Amino acid sequence: MKAVAILLVAAIMLNGCGSSSTATQTAAGGLWSATMIGGAGPVSDPSFATQFTVSGVGGTLTISSFQFYTAEACFPVNGETPSGTMALSFNTTTYQVTGTLNAFTVQSGGNTLTLTGNVTGTEPGGPNGTTLTGGVITGTWTFTGSGTPTGCNDTSGSFTMTQSAT
Repeated sequence: MKAVAILLVAAIMLNGCGSSSTATQTAAGGLWSATMIGGAGPVSDPSFATQFTVSGVGGTLTISSFQFYTAEACFPVNGETPSGTMALSFNTTTYQVTGTLNAFTVQSGGNTLTLTGNVTGTEPGGPNGTTLTGGVITGTWTFTGSGTPTGCNDTSGSFTMTQSAT
């Protein structure tokens, strides 16, 4: 009987420490803006805005819009192909969401921009909430350049991506 009680308490404690849910993944979608520091030449301090939805526990991003504010020279207009995944966990005690942005990649004309970082935020409605609030992603970015147009060469830096209030 004691063993059953101990297992029950352990299960409750683990549930409070975190879980992953489709609802948490879906809540992370929306409009996000990225500000990057570093780089060189036409890929110096690039920035962009994107809007996406996040699907399932695996967190596949379906990107509905993407626009560079800077670094456009290395990415032909409307030629970008962004993709990525976002894997999130939800703490049922604090309503905190944590996780990773895995290889958010933008490719165009032989040039590739890749962002990888850590996600934080809250999901006030609990594990079945509909909105991630205060979402922030911090990490590193790398640009693998083809040299075309001139100056679009390999470079890297850090970034912060923030979720827009809806």
